[in-house]
Amino acid sequence: MKILYVTDIHGIEWKYNKIFEIATSLKPDIVINSGDMLPFKGNLLHQDNFITGFLDEYFSRFESMEIYYFSMLGNDDLIIFDEIFQNTCDKYSFVVNIAQKRFQIDGSKYEFIGMNWVSDLPFGLKDRARKDTLDFEHPKQIGKQYLSNPNGFKRVEDWISYAGILPTIEDELRNLKKPSNMNNTVYIFHNPPANVDLDVTYDGKKVGSKAEFIFLKENQPKLSLHGHIHESPDVSGKWYSQIGNTICVQPGQSGQDEDSLVYVLIDLETINLERKIIKKEN
Repeated sequence: MKILYVTDIHGIEWKYNKIFEIATSLKPDIVINSGDMLPFKGNLLHQDNFITGFLDEYFSRFESMEIYYFSMLGNDDLIIFDEIFQNTCDKYSFVVNIAQKRFQIDGSKYEFIGMNWVSDLPFGLKDRARKDTLDFEHPKQIGKQYLSNPNGFKRVEDWISYAGILPTIEDELRNLKKPSNMNNTVYIFHNPPANVDLDVTYDGKKVGSKAEFIFLKENQPKLSLHGHIHESPDVSGKWYSQIGNTICVQPGQSGQDEDSLVYVLIDLETINLERKIIKKEN
């Protein structure tokens, strides 16, 4: 089974279109997009227009090619638009919202399980933020903390206390549907795991999930796919690593560079991995 994997393209249309062009040429079995799919510039409350406008038509292209497209929203994608995203995915038999779900293509031995919660981060939008573990130490917060709601945004006056009543990432992992065969399972997490240098920020901090690392170490799936920390491969020099027998892939997205696209081609049978960087054509 062949996979084209990409993450963190934040509504940049030329990147989406280039992925479709590559998929048309290579004809992978699945394209996987692991989060932060929607525009993050301008008014975030208009992200739904990107779903109902661009993504709806975009998904129809994969449907016509009969190429599966697995995706999920990320921490920069407002949670109030999850239902619109799900309804858009549901229009197509080859398009799957993989967040907190397990999916197996008919006739395939491989199972795919997604999760888009992230361990708490310094920035204000907290829609998908969680404590990582019960003993998690929150990063120093920047500015005000807020959650999206149908009327806009609501400030959380005491985020640390509020986060304490939410399920942790450890809890969320425990609540995921179990695969029938872990050896043939691919986990798709927006967050990277701790301890394997796939989580390094520009200032050298390592912000990956300890809970994910433990989960992958204990369960040993075939493959795990990650994103979230755009710059990590450029800073650490590593875009894939290993936890026991589990191969972990984090392609990055060249920081905030809108003029380059990063993706990875994966052969699930051989675990052959190829990371590609394409520059925007002028």
